[in-house]
Amino acid sequence: MACDLPFTGDPAVSRAALEGAFSGVDVIVQVEAARRRRMLVADMDSTMITIECIDELADYAGIKAEVAIVTERAMRGELDFEGALDARVALLKDLDAAMIDRCREERVRIMGGAKELVRTMRANGADCYLVSGGFTVFADVVAAEIGFTRALSNTLDIADGRLLGTVSRPIVGAQAKRETLLAEAALHGLDPAECLAVGDGANDIPMIEVAGLGVAYHAKPKTAAAAAARIDHNDLTALLYAQGYSRAEWAAV
Repeated sequence: MACDLPFTGDPAVSRAALEGAFSGVDVIVQVEAARRRRMLVADMDSTMITIECIDELADYAGIKAEVAIVTERAMRGELDFEGALDARVALLKDLDAAMIDRCREERVRIMGGAKELVRTMRANGADCYLVSGGFTVFADVVAAEIGFTRALSNTLDIADGRLLGTVSRPIVGAQAKRETLLAEAALHGLDPAECLAVGDGANDIPMIEVAGLGVAYHAKPKTAAAAAARIDHNDLTALLYAQGYSRAEWAAV
């Protein structure tokens, strides 16, 4: 399932030589002494869960294709995140708020390895934060199910049982993710180098770049290029092996 290959030399050169050299294998090159991270900051949509919630919610309004195109472009970094979020949410105006619970129950599925990753890290003293550009109505439930310390996300404005087509300010976007990692690290007396960040979209790049181990998970090209490591083939348990946790050390789920 996984193996460690100790080496000396330039990590960047080794990474360039090894990534993609073996079919179906993910490679993470890192300093062994610092591999077990003391904090996790993670994205939600397409990282800790298998879907993009706004796309699936739009499906109940009959406009999934239209919204999904904007989501894809925003995650690729082709559009301003905040503007793209406002535009997509505006299309959901007047949707019955009951569709949120229905969407969550019918569509939201936890990503493989998410519970093992978060619960094992927490059992070993690490705090774990879910920081999402998505919505509180999904993120709070997902965070509780997986076992995160806390969740931070955006709030959909709702009145009289219907979506208003707006999002409360301030928006949780790329800078909020980075600032959360830095603030929580400082609060716990940690260097950002001791932290792990994982996400798939362009709005995850700032937190991925500032973390000691920033991981692009099944990510868009721009995000993969910015990350110090990438997981393209395996599920999130790869990040436990990367930290030196043997299978026997994983928390029960």
